[in-house]
Amino acid sequence: MQLKISANGEMKSATFKIVVMLHVLAVAFLSFSKSNAQTTSAEDLYKDFRTVFMWEAKVKVGNMIQVGESKRGTRRVIPILGGTFAGPQLKGVVLPGGEDWQLVRPDGDTELNARYLLKTDDGVVIQVMNNALIHTDSQTKAFYCKSVIDLEAPRDSPYDFLNHAVFIGTLHIPELKPGEEPYVVIGVYKLL
Repeated sequence: MQLKISANGEMKSATFKIVVMLHVLAVAFLSFSKSNAQTTSAEDLYKDFRTVFMWEAKVKVGNMIQVGESKRGTRRVIPILGGTFAGPQLKGVVLPGGEDWQLVRPDGDTELNARYLLKTDDGVVIQVMNNALIHTDSQTKAFYCKSVIDLEAPRDSPYDFLNHAVFIGTLHIPELKPGEEPYVVIGVYKLL
């Protein structure tokens, strides 16, 4: 881009006019944006969060493998042996072979990082990556366990919609009856 200046100092380039017009448009756009901006408090943002129930899974688990103390805390692994899941839009089985890698942190909280597969009744395999936090309040003994769940379904399947949403979950560790195999109950919810 080159500006031509005449002997009397006047700019005679069309380029200069374009630059001035772009500047005016930018100022007008910024003024318009500021006047129409909605102020939203952080508290107001979460009020629109809603969830819809997707499924509940009863997941059979194996014996805990103690890895031991690490630089982050106490590491342990729990094999996922299988199970079932059912909800309004899909149901099927939890395939054996998954694992739940747990870390008991120095502060007493436990981080869970589970990875396993679901197989729907119509034969589609869906990968589940579940990251959870377990906290038990030292004074009230209140139990807190919530998770963020990443689902990966085949794009050419009827479950592709699972690839385009955020999911959260709950975990319930039931009291086992005598002779009952260990399991956990996982609730999965789509965040709207």
